[in-house]
Amino acid sequence: MGLLENGLREIGISEDSVDSVAEKMEGYINEIILFNSAYNLTNTSDHDELVTRHIFDSLAPYSVLSRLAAERTASVPDNDFCIADIGSGGGLPGIPLAAAFPQYEFFLVERMAKRCAFLENCAAVLGLKNVTVLNTAAEAAGRERFDICVFRAFRPLDRKLAETLLGLTKKGGCLAAYKAKLENINEEMRAVSQTVRDYSVEKLHVPGMEEFERNLLIIRRQ
Repeated sequence: MGLLENGLREIGISEDSVDSVAEKMEGYINEIILFNSAYNLTNTSDHDELVTRHIFDSLAPYSVLSRLAAERTASVPDNDFCIADIGSGGGLPGIPLAAAFPQYEFFLVERMAKRCAFLENCAAVLGLKNVTVLNTAAEAAGRERFDICVFRAFRPLDRKLAETLLGLTKKGGCLAAYKAKLENINEEMRAVSQTVRDYSVEKLHVPGMEEFERNLLIIRRQ
């Protein structure tokens, strides 16, 4: 587990949690490799590529999300705080985040039933008792239901999608979208300026992907 454990440390996972998270992520990778051809979960089944391009990328904002969660839980009861992975697909970033943040409740929102079956199986196999899978379209997941909504996808954040995602987010909560180049983010935000008034961007470091620009777009729900 050298590659995985070293990358988790580099991301900021505490030393006393590295072994546990690494073990769960190895199990998760095994499930992806086993079911990828049937469920079309990721664009690769290569172990090291899955570690770098998917596990590390999903966990890269660990420190940022830790801060956002701490800010939010300072003003809401712990048992009322939850994070949602919208359009979870094969569970990225929701499964890695749930393993790294066992103290928080996670909802994986996915409209495809067969992928939901995969996600439920992964949560059971990995012992992630803080995961609930919602087999529904994002629009039907519940208005103002989640404190933080994470979103990892390659399509632009257009006005309709921004309105949908912000509608799922509680007032005072935020949307955290995994993105690539800053110039593209700014272009997207100009296109949705009537919906999104204010945003911030956190630069991310993904171990093994230093040649790629990765950022976390944060939009707070007022």
